Amino acid sequence: MTKRKKPSEGESGLSRRDFFKSGAAGTLTTGVITSGLAQAQGSRAGLKGPGRTAVTLNVNGEQRRLQVEPRVTLLDALRDRLDTTGAKKVCDRGTCGACTVKIDGDIVYACSVLAVEADGAKIETIEGLGSPENMHAVQAAFVENDAQQCGFCTPGFVMACTDFLERNPNPTMAQVEKGLGGNLCRCGTYAGIRKAVMQAAGKGVSDA
Repeated sequence: MTKRKKPSEGESGLSRRDFFKSGAAGTLTTGVITSGLAQAQGSRAGLKGPGRTAVTLNVNGEQRRLQVEPRVTLLDALRDRLDTTGAKKVCDRGTCGACTVKIDGDIVYACSVLAVEADGAKIETIEGLGSPENMHAVQAAFVENDAQQCGFCTPGFVMACTDFLERNPNPTMAQVEKGLGGNLCRCGTYAGIRKAVMQAAGKGVSDA
C-alpha cells in the first residue's frame, strides 16, 4: 500500500481535506493507465484474488487473522469480521471522516483502504486509544465540552484530533479549524470539538 505522509500545518497550510482532494485529481487522470498495467502485470505482481485470501491485521496491538475477498475494505473488515465497530460507516466514500483510523502512524479513511492493503500493517482505532475508565486526554475533553451529539462522527473526530495534536501540540483556534477540515459533523458540534482540542492542548479558548 502506498502511503503519503501528510505535511504539518506549518509546512504547507494544507488541511487534510485539501490533501485528499489534490490526490483524488491525480488518481482520476491515471486510473485507466493503472488499471491496464495491473491487468497486464497481474501474474508478475502477485496480485491477490479474486477469491478470499488470508490477511493479518495488527489491530491495536493484537494480531487478527482472517480470510477476505480483495474487494473488502478495511472498514468492513474491522466492523463486520473483527467486531471492532468504533470506526463508523457513514458516507462510505471518503468524504466525512467518520471511519478515521491510523495505519502505521498515518491517518486514513478506513472506507478508502482495502483490507489486503493493510495486511501486516499496524492499525490503530478508537478502541485502542482509551477506555471509559482510562480516557485519553482528547476523549475526556470531548466529554467535558459536549463535543458529541448523535456520536456517529465522534470516533473519527477523536482520532483526527489526536493525530492533529501530535503534529501540532500548540495550535491556534484557526489551525484547529483548518486541521480538522477532513471530518464532518452533521449535528454541528464544531464549537465544542474545537474547544475540546484546545483543552487537550492545555490551552483555553481565550488563548486562540
